[in-house]
Amino acid sequence: RSREQSAGFDQLEAYSRFAEQVKETKRKLLEFLIHAKQNGKKIAAYGAAAKGNTLLNYCGIRADFVDYVVDRSPYKQGKFLPGVRIPIYPPEQIRETRPDYLLILPWNLKDEVIKTNAYIREWGGQFVVPIPEVKVCS
Repeated sequence: RSREQSAGFDQLEAYSRFAEQVKETKRKLLEFLIHAKQNGKKIAAYGAAAKGNTLLNYCGIRADFVDYVVDRSPYKQGKFLPGVRIPIYPPEQIRETRPDYLLILPWNLKDEVIKTNAYIREWGGQFVVPIPEVKVCS
């Protein structure tokens, strides 16, 4: 309890600040995606887990921004993300379609995802990490 108090979690202001940070992240992510699509860029996402799907649904990001999502689970492949209806493919789809950007939805695993998919750099592909701030990694 004392750690929560020292972090300010017993004050409404902490939650108001967090809400503003969430809105700002949404704005910046949408701004990035709109700009990329206006410039004809192909965008894929990595990871069809609940965390990333929550982000996409909150931001209203559908297949008009993200062409598809890849996931290693064969149980998810061939289906669609709930709500946003973005198709889910196996990871091999990345090599076949060569997206300009790979949006990393499990942002807490960004280092692993970047390492596993480093080959996208062969065609100039870049990684996008949405949280805590939108960041493009070459």
